[in-house]
Amino acid sequence: MAIEIVSLMHAGVRVGHSPEEIAKAKEFYGGILGLETDSQRPHIASIPGFWSNVRAGDRSQQVHVMGADGTSAAARSSTEDPTRSHLAFSVADLDAAKVTLEQSQVQFWIYESLVGDGSYQLFFEDPFGNMIELQQATA
Repeated sequence: MAIEIVSLMHAGVRVGHSPEEIAKAKEFYGGILGLETDSQRPHIASIPGFWSNVRAGDRSQQVHVMGADGTSAAARSSTEDPTRSHLAFSVADLDAAKVTLEQSQVQFWIYESLVGDGSYQLFFEDPFGNMIELQQATA
């Protein structure tokens, strides 16, 4: 059974972690690409950066710009690092998605409360090493 994807939530990209590099990234994504910075991004002590809103008609996605060099302070290992470039999707049923991944023998890892109390993110890699994040769709 396939995972039921509801929407693309965000694409995560990495930039340098210094204040100067974060400012340079903000100028690029905001000034050159014209994306609005999301003022609601929670403070993530181990991951400097910002979220940029991408509006297309009645849909809204984001680019999560994360400051990290090498393995980030939020990482459990070089693989289990939430700052790696990735695509994030909301799914209709996160528990069913876990079952599908388990049945397909796809290893995954979970971060809880990384981006705020109660946040729950499931990560895994496609067969080519690209990281994918899943979150439960909200009403």
